[in-house]
Amino acid sequence: MAAAVSTTHPIKIGDKVHPFVFSTYNPRDDRFEECSLAKLLMEKKWIILFFYPADFTFVCPTELADLASHQAEMQRMGIEVISISTDTQFSHLAWCKAERLLQNVKFLMASDPTGEAAKFFGVYDDTTGTALRGTFIINPDGLLVGAEINAVNVGRNAAELLRKMRAMTYLRDAPDQACPAGWVEGSPTLTPSEAMVGNVYEHLHNK
Repeated sequence: MAAAVSTTHPIKIGDKVHPFVFSTYNPRDDRFEECSLAKLLMEKKWIILFFYPADFTFVCPTELADLASHQAEMQRMGIEVISISTDTQFSHLAWCKAERLLQNVKFLMASDPTGEAAKFFGVYDDTTGTALRGTFIINPDGLLVGAEINAVNVGRNAAELLRKMRAMTYLRDAPDQACPAGWVEGSPTLTPSEAMVGNVYEHLHNK
């Protein structure tokens, strides 16, 4: 049966994100705490919201472990990573203690038991009461600038997410430019103009 996905709040790229406050488990300090998106934005943080279906499942711990392997670099870039499922913070704690794949997870694990946040981002599966694999990037102005949604049986790639974050943070300081496919730091960017129309190849390969 296909998932019945709730889209009560069809947020779009460029829209302002609702200032959610989440109950979280903080595995770094082994404690429960509140996380306010508004507070993070006041600190001019980039935010990655990483929705996943459920604790104590199968693809999910591989994704969180992969994400954790890039967290230190993201922190240096001013990025706050928050994983989210419809489980409680108590379940997050128990899962971290039980699952060895999660031993290096240090980012906040948020609880969305009513599915309010998942519905806002259009990833809530009404059939199961869980979230799809949704990754949402919020810039320091509180605007949604990136979104990716996968089926529950397809894991994501955190290295590609980090690559996109490097491009987005670069472009925030260079808004007149654009990053081509597969862009990495140090490679050519594009500065759209009349002269570049039909000449992108020449621009990229003459730098």
